[in-house]
Amino acid sequence: MQKLKAANLYRSELIPVSGKLVERYNKCLLKLGFTATKLKKFSIDGVGWSPEVAEEKKDDNYLCNGPSNPHGIIISPLQNRKPVYSPYHSFDRDMMQLIFKTYSKKVNDITRDSAIIIDFDQKIDTFYEPLDVLKYDEITINFHLMDNLYHQQREQFQLIEKFKTNHNFIDEELQAQILESAKAYGDLRGRDLDLPNLKFQSESFYTKAYGGVYVLRDFIKTIVVFEDMTSYKEAIKDTVHDVLMYHVSHPELVEKLRDHIIIECNLDDIVSTSKYERIKRYEFAQILTDTQHPINDILSDNMLFKSYLNKIDIKSRKQVMSVELYLEKLERSNAYKLEDMVDKQMYFALHQPHSSLSVQHQDLIWKLLVNIAPKDVLFLYWYDKEQFYKSYDTWDESFRDWVINEITSNI
Repeated sequence: MQKLKAANLYRSELIPVSGKLVERYNKCLLKLGFTATKLKKFSIDGVGWSPEVAEEKKDDNYLCNGPSNPHGIIISPLQNRKPVYSPYHSFDRDMMQLIFKTYSKKVNDITRDSAIIIDFDQKIDTFYEPLDVLKYDEITINFHLMDNLYHQQREQFQLIEKFKTNHNFIDEELQAQILESAKAYGDLRGRDLDLPNLKFQSESFYTKAYGGVYVLRDFIKTIVVFEDMTSYKEAIKDTVHDVLMYHVSHPELVEKLRDHIIIECNLDDIVSTSKYERIKRYEFAQILTDTQHPINDILSDNMLFKSYLNKIDIKSRKQVMSVELYLEKLERSNAYKLEDMVDKQMYFALHQPHSSLSVQHQDLIWKLLVNIAPKDVLFLYWYDKEQFYKSYDTWDESFRDWVINEITSNI
């Protein structure tokens, strides 16, 4: 990952945590019922997730009390507008933006000497079966302060009111209580620590529950797409819910998404785009073996690209150039069928969210599309960084150079 880090493409916006902040973070973990981290320094993202702590605990979802109970931790105002690198839901960043938009001043004040624990409550105590994800509706965002600071403030107010009543100002025991509270928590009289809960409406979304599930419910009919085959097989036994269910590998899924006006693909338009060129070169790179030139050079230099294209077998050549061959033949006759000429996965990779969708829906559908056919390295990086990093580990060193160049030139 060193090349990615050097190019600022690997979790480059994490916030370093050390010293007192580690102590606060651990107090939050303990309050949530988790174990404290033994690390003396680490880094966190916008929701308080740490890759180092996740590695230590061998659990990327260590901030969840089961799949239905995700949490967040705010220990610094710097978390505002930071990415969420391992979101449990596709809307996690939207919820964090809502929090900071509503309470940015209070967050700044509270995190001077405390921390905020976030409970994302979707009114589901636990999941029992895959289609329980359909219960997601309005999510209540609840807040808890480290050391119960809000309640300590209430107690300080009560002590001070008692101090001002009658002759209590001479009560040495009461004076000691006030001093003890002030030493432990500071003077809380002038601070606004009240964080009423917020409501967030979930629409179509993705969740990591059950191995990864997409719920598309803002269209003609609710569509549920599973990444995990075992969860899919369990879900299709359901006879109660009137929804369409697919596994992400099912070819008919793409057709159904087109029928529901969720995605579209115009080959005449897309063949002239940089997206098509990226996908074509990705496809070519998967075929190349034992090359005399680095993969990066072959994919970046048009003369080398053509040279190696003519060296591979005719079947592979037709696979790489299938879209252009199909369009060329279609100009002469409409007797040619797309499914007979164009590689299926390559065709799927050329789809895009329908232009009528909102930006929020487009982001979700892009994530689904790169899961269906992960052939556009730029969009894979943008919409599914976790899968991108896993794939990156398997790629040829020179191919990695080409990928990094493609991403950095488009940012």
